[in-house]
Amino acid sequence: MRKMLVTGLVALLAAALVVSVAAARGNGALRASATLVDTAGNVVGQAKFTEDATGRLRVNVQAKGISSGPHGIHLHAVGSCSPDFAAAGGHHNPLGRQHGLLNPHGAHGGDLPNLVINSAGRGHLNAISERATLSPGPITLLDADGSALIIHAGEDDQITDPTGNSGGRIACGVIAATN
Repeated sequence: MRKMLVTGLVALLAAALVVSVAAARGNGALRASATLVDTAGNVVGQAKFTEDATGRLRVNVQAKGISSGPHGIHLHAVGSCSPDFAAAGGHHNPLGRQHGLLNPHGAHGGDLPNLVINSAGRGHLNAISERATLSPGPITLLDADGSALIIHAGEDDQITDPTGNSGGRIACGVIAATN
C-alpha cells in the first residue's frame, strides 16, 4: 500500500512539473514572430513561432500579395533584411547538413515545406520542425545575430543543395522573441 502511495505521489509530482514547464514556456520567451515585407517594403505576411513543451518548433505563416503557386520558405541564419534580403545570409544550418526535406544528407535547420499561394495571392503554412528552436542551445534561432524568415520566388525542390533551386528572395522578416 505504501509503495502504491509513493508511486502515485511521484507520478503526481512529475505531472505537476510537466504542467509548470509547459506553462512557463507558454508565458516565456519561447514565442517569436516576424513581419514579412517584400523588396518594396510592403507588408506581405506574418509569421508566428512557438516552441512546445517537447522542444518542437511550430511555424505558422500567413501571406498575401504574392504570386500564386508554391514558394520555397526557409529560416535564414542572420536576423537582418537588407533591401535585397542578402543580409539574412544562408539557411539556418548549425549542424552542417545538406539542403532539403527529401535529401538523405539533410535537412538544414531552416528547411520548411513549400508555402502554397492560391490564385487570390494568399497562402498559409503550418509546419513543425525539430531542427530549430527558440530556447538557448546550438540550434536556436534567437542567437547573437538572430534569424530571418525568407520567402523565395519559386518552388523548393526539397533536395538540391544549398537552396532547393527556389529562386530569388521576395519577402523577408526578422524573427524576434515575443511574450
